[in-house]
Amino acid sequence: MNRQQKIRLAVVLLAAALLGTAAGLNLPARVQGGGVVAAFSAFSGEVTENLFAVATAPQETGDPAETPAPPEDADFVIRLLGVQTETPRKRVLIYHTHTYEAYEQTPDDPYEETEKWRSADSAYNVVRVGEELAALLRGLGVEVVHDVTAFEPPNLSSAYTRSLEMLEKRQAAGEKYDLYIDLHRDAYAESQTGPNTVNAGGVEAARLMLLIGKGEGQTSEGFDQRPDWEANLAVAQAMTDDLNAQVDGLCRDVCVKTGRYNQHVAVGCVLVEAGNNRNTLEEVLAAMPYLADAILKALAL
Repeated sequence: MNRQQKIRLAVVLLAAALLGTAAGLNLPARVQGGGVVAAFSAFSGEVTENLFAVATAPQETGDPAETPAPPEDADFVIRLLGVQTETPRKRVLIYHTHTYEAYEQTPDDPYEETEKWRSADSAYNVVRVGEELAALLRGLGVEVVHDVTAFEPPNLSSAYTRSLEMLEKRQAAGEKYDLYIDLHRDAYAESQTGPNTVNAGGVEAARLMLLIGKGEGQTSEGFDQRPDWEANLAVAQAMTDDLNAQVDGLCRDVCVKTGRYNQHVAVGCVLVEAGNNRNTLEEVLAAMPYLADAILKALAL
């Protein structure tokens, strides 16, 4: 094999190493500092020159690191991208305006109620569901802040005022999120049509629903500052479509109401109804992997 052929083979091996590293494969490559170090001594006796050695000192600028100039007879350039070029992770805020909303009790795992279908015990109310969703999203590479503040006390009717204060404080502190999820538990209605659960891979999962507020108010006078509800609706519809593509009937139609639900703070605010009071906590948790996947796809929009 002549030198030109060796160089071309080396390029192929380098490309395979970089792709393998990105895919998490166990190829003989590792990242150190701002560069990539690869060793192919065990690959083939034909490749005897260390054509892949590059400096691993961190780069002081954000410019991609380059290997030394290739031989004069080479008709290609090898460029290695440092870690500085990675896309920042998406950020999601999960909170619960109606923090004490809880689910149907089961005989083998009861909880203490503050009132019917409500509990201050975060192991049984929507906070538990939010923690499940947060863990799933983190596993998918999303940066998640889960605010578990109880906004219901001292009065349920003013809970949205207190959750808005939390949102405004976070914004004033410079916090920015790609998606704001106010996670609730819906109330079962006797007039409800269709099943209360769907079969998802052999497991009964609670149905979900996304709610968007237009900010018009019940008197049609509305608020001085209204949400960009059409932009929020686009996000909610995309998530709904994806959920139903994963499991037919898992998500009800998007509900658009005249209220504001604090969705004026930013584009990307949605309210998610995770099951209702006739669902068990287990049924609601079974729906969270599908919701996490739908959120991940919505973040890519």
